[in-house]
Amino acid sequence: MRQLLVVGNWKMNGSRASINTLLGDLVSAPAIAGPEVAVCPAYVHLPQVLELCAVSAIGVGAQDCSHMQSGAYTGEVAAPMLAELGCRWVILGHSERRQYHSESDELVAAKVAVAVAAGLQPIVCVGETREQREAGEAEQVVSAQLEGALRGQVSLDSLVVAYEPVWAIGTGLTATPQQAQDMHECIRSCLEGIAGVDADATRVLYGGSVKADNAAQLFAQPDIDGALVGGAALKAADFLAIISAAAA
Repeated sequence: MRQLLVVGNWKMNGSRASINTLLGDLVSAPAIAGPEVAVCPAYVHLPQVLELCAVSAIGVGAQDCSHMQSGAYTGEVAAPMLAELGCRWVILGHSERRQYHSESDELVAAKVAVAVAAGLQPIVCVGETREQREAGEAEQVVSAQLEGALRGQVSLDSLVVAYEPVWAIGTGLTATPQQAQDMHECIRSCLEGIAGVDADATRVLYGGSVKADNAAQLFAQPDIDGALVGGAALKAADFLAIISAAAA
């Protein structure tokens, strides 16, 4: 039985004051048994978040890492640095990284390798655009991204996959539970053909305008193992409602 996982991706949001308030509300809320929970703030807020979450069961991750271990890479942050800081998770291959920074599947694969080597658990993102879905290419695109990101990996025991339809990120649109389930089933089938992956044990999250009012229907699908939450993760009440839906 796969334990559900709910991850808040805060993206480029937050201040020290707002994070104190948000995590104060999350940490002080009654514990919700069942799902695993994590938050991924911007790099500059990681020490603060790690300190605030130390008294709770909330895990902490980063939103990206470099594909290199160390060296002359101005502006980059290495996976071993994040691990040493206390991070457990790292989001890799997010559609915004692919769109705004032209990240390829090969680059994502290199990041997965260094993250795993550093002891981090990678959350590898895949997803299609609206044009690709309308052209009937969604499953082909997602499978190719997944295979490219996981090609040649030494160990994938800690892998988490997040399906994030690009057309449903920050748009208010959400895949129907059946659309999401169909793609998650496709992803699990693809994982079965990748060496070193236990497809049945690998958690596959849905990410795309997840909210309190649609979370329960999404989590009821057999191949959806939680959520990568964007905007709703910045509001304690909404994020807690999503976590509660995962516990139902």
